[in-house]
Amino acid sequence: ATVLIQGESGTGKELVARRLHHLSERARRPFVRVNCAAIPSELIESELFGHEKGSFTGAHRRQIGKFVQADSGTIFLDEVGDMSLSTQAKVLRVLQDGEVEPVGAGRPFQVDVRVVAATNKDLPANVREATFREDLYYRLAVVVLVTPPLRDHPDDIPLLVDHFTAHFCREYNRRPKRWGPGAIEQLRRHRWPGNVRELKNVVERAIYMAAGERLTAEDVDGALPPEAHEPGRAAVN
Repeated sequence: ATVLIQGESGTGKELVARRLHHLSERARRPFVRVNCAAIPSELIESELFGHEKGSFTGAHRRQIGKFVQADSGTIFLDEVGDMSLSTQAKVLRVLQDGEVEPVGAGRPFQVDVRVVAATNKDLPANVREATFREDLYYRLAVVVLVTPPLRDHPDDIPLLVDHFTAHFCREYNRRPKRWGPGAIEQLRRHRWPGNVRELKNVVERAIYMAAGERLTAEDVDGALPPEAHEPGRAAVN
């Protein structure tokens, strides 16, 4: 089924998408990620669907689009809510008919692609505002998964910290480090606006900077971003 993953930035939407792919019957086939927000609107159709040589100014060679690269596998459309309406119409055609037409090709090609999309936007609200196609939304949202913000599951913080600590100690060739109760409590109280991605960054910084093998609340303070210590941004449970 086509899957739509919804959640704030940094909650692990791409990890969920990759896990879906690896658990599927397409696991041995390509997994192709496209960040729809990072590609300029005038280039995204060429990136997704490809183009023929000479089809527009600067098209000096033929380019295979991401949908064709993902044929028989999975394409992950990250930040799908940032697509233009014209690109949305072409993505809808792929979902409906399994056809991709490269820019300048003049004829479509059949592809067999599973689509997993992700967004941090409120797509139903965007549909009401006519900035996202309703028909595409329902095609994407066959199965909807929600990645919750880290502040909603603080009990997972110690597990995530242990995982990231082991990873970065190996990466930086450091001796195993332990987190004191005060350090863990400090991490639990932080709001984590950047979610798990921010937690991973803080753990990495603390391990890289800490002198001892036991990390303290002071180490956490030094690893948190400066804005975390600003007045009016008190930690919450």
